[in-house]
Amino acid sequence: MKIRIKGNSLRYRLTKSDVYRLSQEGYLEDKTEFGGRELVYVIQKTNGKDLSAFFNDNVICLQIPGKMINELHDTDKIGFEGKEGNLQLLVEKDFTCLDNVDEDQGDNYPNPLADKSE
Repeated sequence: MKIRIKGNSLRYRLTKSDVYRLSQEGYLEDKTEFGGRELVYVIQKTNGKDLSAFFNDNVICLQIPGKMINELHDTDKIGFEGKEGNLQLLVEKDFTCLDNVDEDQGDNYPNPLADKSE
């Protein structure tokens, strides 16, 4: 799971195993250490109808309805977007990069543009 924060935009990108685990457990968590403190980022399943988010005690939490999780897991749906006040929310499958990068992408989804770039 990766997060990207830019201005009033919060984007979560999920690998295949992230989507599977979220569909089974309804919860994902990771963290980044800053000296003696941690920034924790979470996705958790809700019974609501829309994406929502909150930030509390160094935790960024994206809440996603179970129906959306099932659709991410069971279909070719790429992702979902929503809004929490002025904050734009996006959760999407993480595709392999078309450029050469120095990170392991073995668990990423195949990039649908890969065949077109050859």
